[in-house]
Amino acid sequence: MEPLEIGGNLIEPGQEEIIRMNVGRLPSDTRIQIRAHVYRSENPGPVVLAMGGVHGDEINGVEIVRRLIAHGTIRQITRGTIIAIPLLNIYGFINFSREVPDGKDVNRSFPGRSRGSLASRVANAITKKILPVVNLGVDFHTGGSNNYNYPQVRYSKGDELSRKLAESFASPYLVASRPIRKSFRRVSLDAGIPILTYEGGENTRFDGFSIEKGIEGMKRVLIAQDMLDLHLPPVKSIHFERSTWIRAARAGLFRWTKRSGHAVSKGEPIGVINDPYGMDEIPVIAKKEGYIIGHNNAPVVNTGDALFHIGYN
Repeated sequence: MEPLEIGGNLIEPGQEEIIRMNVGRLPSDTRIQIRAHVYRSENPGPVVLAMGGVHGDEINGVEIVRRLIAHGTIRQITRGTIIAIPLLNIYGFINFSREVPDGKDVNRSFPGRSRGSLASRVANAITKKILPVVNLGVDFHTGGSNNYNYPQVRYSKGDELSRKLAESFASPYLVASRPIRKSFRRVSLDAGIPILTYEGGENTRFDGFSIEKGIEGMKRVLIAQDMLDLHLPPVKSIHFERSTWIRAARAGLFRWTKRSGHAVSKGEPIGVINDPYGMDEIPVIAKKEGYIIGHNNAPVVNTGDALFHIGYN
């Protein structure tokens, strides 16, 4: 086994290192560093990435990767290498924000540039220093503002390696989707590297169920790669080839009567929108038969707001 080089640092077989990558500084002149925990087994095998906090306010992903480190999972591997990055978007984390302070989204900035915007520089550090040594990985996310996602992995539609990786993760839902332009999953797919996007819970809130399923899924990936000597009971996932959003037909006060994880039938009422004066009540109707893979927790919605994300085949 040759030494593994990450950003000019050499990690030998059997060695554990924390790599610090400088990506910028705050107006106070405080330097910001991305920390990558690297653990190498003494036996050859794949290099697996576990990354959280691409969006700084998506705390469940940060917690999943943190626990993989704190509970010693990465030190238990019997072959190969794990790169664990609990928090990529440090700027967003400090500001309780999805974006960095310049308003740009890191996950719409890949592959990035070393002299670009703050988001572009963060993306560039991962693209240039981490991705070239990775064979596969999982990028941990949550739903956006007020949106709860039932634990699911999204894999690149039409890519067999990504599909097999999703099946080994075995989250409750597996969703085939095309990666978004300039996202981490998109540049990874272009490089021939299967990366899953895990979605679980909503931003700025811990969700124990989503955290548990994320940790279990990462362990299952390592077991499937013969990197972890551990037995987990088999689970059954529901696979979706398609998904669609149900949006608010009018503004008002929104209440769901079915939430993420529930099966729905076409034509079934799954929520209501009221005006604030007690005059009108408009039902929200399922337009497809399938399962709710995400829902909006906001009590006040505007016309066109996304209310339910339905997975179907």
